[in-house]
Amino acid sequence: MKSDETLISPAQSAIASGEPVPRVVMVAAYRFPHGDAMSNRLLQLARSATPPGATTVIVNDWPGTDRPPEPVALPPGLRLITLFAAGGGGRLRRWVRRQSRPLRVLRALRRAGIPTGEITGICLPLGLWNLSTWIVLRLTVRCPLTVDVLERHEPGQFRHGRLTPYFIRHRWHSLLADRLADQVIAISTTLHRRLARPNRPILVVPPQVDRADYRQPAPPSLTNGLRLLYAGTAGPKDRLAVVLEGIRRLPEPERQRVRLTVAGMTREQTAAMSDLDEGVVADLAEQIVFLGRVSRDRVLAELRAAHFSVLVRPSGGYAEAGFPSKVPESLAAGCPVLLNHTSDLATYIGDGREGIVLAGPGADDVRDGLVRALTLNDAQWWQMSHHARERASTFDYRTWAPVVSAFVAGRRSSQDQVSGPGGVHPQRREQ
Repeated sequence: MKSDETLISPAQSAIASGEPVPRVVMVAAYRFPHGDAMSNRLLQLARSATPPGATTVIVNDWPGTDRPPEPVALPPGLRLITLFAAGGGGRLRRWVRRQSRPLRVLRALRRAGIPTGEITGICLPLGLWNLSTWIVLRLTVRCPLTVDVLERHEPGQFRHGRLTPYFIRHRWHSLLADRLADQVIAISTTLHRRLARPNRPILVVPPQVDRADYRQPAPPSLTNGLRLLYAGTAGPKDRLAVVLEGIRRLPEPERQRVRLTVAGMTREQTAAMSDLDEGVVADLAEQIVFLGRVSRDRVLAELRAAHFSVLVRPSGGYAEAGFPSKVPESLAAGCPVLLNHTSDLATYIGDGREGIVLAGPGADDVRDGLVRALTLNDAQWWQMSHHARERASTFDYRTWAPVVSAFVAGRRSSQDQVSGPGGVHPQRREQ
């Protein structure tokens, strides 16, 4: 197998040129920083894990066989090293790459002039946590190993249930993290409860945003109709079909005032990946726009122009364990959210304040929520938008920087332990 090519962002100078000594290393295997919600999670978590005057090194094992795009400038304090192996990849090759990843990461750090003795913390996502990773890192570094856990899958999410290879691998990684990780970052309090162990620190960190990325909202007047946005990939987790059925159940005059934009999927993709009824789509043909996959800039533009983003998820299971990243992003854009409470959303979204809370995940619940939204005037909506942007400060990476940087490096005060084995939510300190 051809050895990795190491690509170091030219925007991040070498250690020898006066860059601050690295403290934290974050390992990933995403299309970073050009990609999706996972890449954004990595970026903001790395920023919040970087103490003032220090450097966080991101070592990203590029997941595709296509060559990574040209490196981009990262925010101050971050340094990117991209590992890339050209050529095709069968199952055996992919398995070897997964098992050898910790060795390749350490080699890349050594080539970049970063001694393992200067690393005060290593953080990696659950999907990269395996036995070889734990063994290699435990033998070579003397710092806490932190696992970032974002979800807990259930058999019902997959066509072949418990026999699905991805599900088996996910549960195996979860078991290893539960037994071997020094400390855990969990995206929700549900995962905190599930992963809590005596003497093992756990910090709950919801999806983070950089509020500076978001401009002031600029939707049209509500007198011209209600503009909704769904951004993401629909499926069993996000019930887009229920949203469409809720729109169809509105009385005809109200239904004609509603427009829904779907960003992230084409009509054909939505039909293939969800339980979308083509008859419903046909009935609402003039009220739905499918944009397909679009850039992040386009999503932010659509958020600015929408009155509400919409999110309907089933109760319990994986929906409770995760935390939808589209909610903090919508709030930061000043776009209130029309949703039902799952996970920790009740902590952040008050009915009539940051959004409209549905009574449940059914089509009639969506219809009733839309009826309420249609009764708002512009002044009432702008008040909700103001509250949404205020709430977004709770998710800003700057709010989290003191506690996350201390946690990843293994420096925790007694105040960080008031919730038992886990860390403290900044949000809850305020309450």
